[in-house]
Amino acid sequence: MQRLAINGGESVREKPFPTYNTLGEEERAAVNKVLDAGILSQFLGTWSDDFYGGPHVQRLERAWEDFFSVKHAVSVNSATSGLYAAVGAAGVGPGDEVIVSPYTMSASATAPLVYGAVPVFADIDRESYCITAETIAKKITTRTKAIIVVDIFGRPAEFEKIISLANAHGLVVIEDCAQAPGARYEDRLAGTLGHIGVFSLNYHKTIHCGEGGVVVTDSSEFAERLQLIRNHAEAVVAKKGVRNLVNMVGFNYRMTEIEAAIAYEQLKKLPELVKRRQENAEYLGRALKGVSEIEVPLLPEGMLHGWYVYPFKFFSDRAGVSRAEFAKALRAEGVPVGEGYVEPLYLQPLYQQKVAFGKSGFPFEWDGYDGVVDYSKGLCPVAEEMHFERLLVGDWVHAAMTFEDLDDIAIAVKKVVAAYRAV
Repeated sequence: MQRLAINGGESVREKPFPTYNTLGEEERAAVNKVLDAGILSQFLGTWSDDFYGGPHVQRLERAWEDFFSVKHAVSVNSATSGLYAAVGAAGVGPGDEVIVSPYTMSASATAPLVYGAVPVFADIDRESYCITAETIAKKITTRTKAIIVVDIFGRPAEFEKIISLANAHGLVVIEDCAQAPGARYEDRLAGTLGHIGVFSLNYHKTIHCGEGGVVVTDSSEFAERLQLIRNHAEAVVAKKGVRNLVNMVGFNYRMTEIEAAIAYEQLKKLPELVKRRQENAEYLGRALKGVSEIEVPLLPEGMLHGWYVYPFKFFSDRAGVSRAEFAKALRAEGVPVGEGYVEPLYLQPLYQQKVAFGKSGFPFEWDGYDGVVDYSKGLCPVAEEMHFERLLVGDWVHAAMTFEDLDDIAIAVKKVVAAYRAV
């Protein structure tokens, strides 16, 4: 029996795992072309030839449309901005409700607040960690206007049922695909499964340009409204002849020419980068198969995961040790691992105290909202169980990782399991 590193033994892994870096000479050359041209941004916040941005921005948008087989792609300066613009384009306003996931990055839930709407949390599924048609259906009211569905960890939600439910109730589905570019559901690319899809180009995503995002849709109406919200809508609507002024207070969500040039080169790399993640995840899953103390992800037929991170369930009752102790022992063996992902969002002070804009409780408690929203602990029991008790998450399967690196992870997991079994 090998002595655990946490108890003074030799660790499985001494050197750090390789870092993920997708930038190369292609991106460097692209940036230099922009610098040589001397135009770092070509947006004007007026109805003019430059309302839609410069050549690199527009080239990226056309390439994104071709790659994802969508009619419209609108670049933005972040996925957060993209979510805000998507909610605005959907016509969400004060007194409305938007159904969201509790287990994701905070912006997926705060996007409705920007327009005075109330986020309503639906619980997640135990296998996909996404919200489902079943959990969404329980939260639909006459005030519901839209649903924001997150492809968490890189796995698409089960959109066929969700879209059917949404269409039956006249709801707009916004797909937060920040973690799942290149994933597929029923032969369709993630990000194209809802009425509006939002991608992230933040620095730690599968592909990136530092900061940035792209919003896609097949609706010309949504696309126009996304473009207006991105670029000072209120200053443009008159000359553009826009009649529907709902949510036409615009922002500056514009992407720069440098970011667009980098993102254009990154998009070319996406298929190979996702393929490597999928191969690594499959390899690691096989290597960990048979370890009864954990459960690795299993995918249904017709789905390809994007593997932003690798999540697996840990069962302390089987292991005879707490999740915290198990994770601590694994880290001592040289394997970085996180306990849970993010605390369920409704437990944040924003929701617990119902203070967002101003001091009067808007939009949770005001005369224009006739609903009653509860953010008490226990609201989403599956999300709470997964976060506080069950999930372990590692950034282990990105394209820079080798099978030898993954072998070290599997060896470390099995070593720690064996040691606690012996105890």
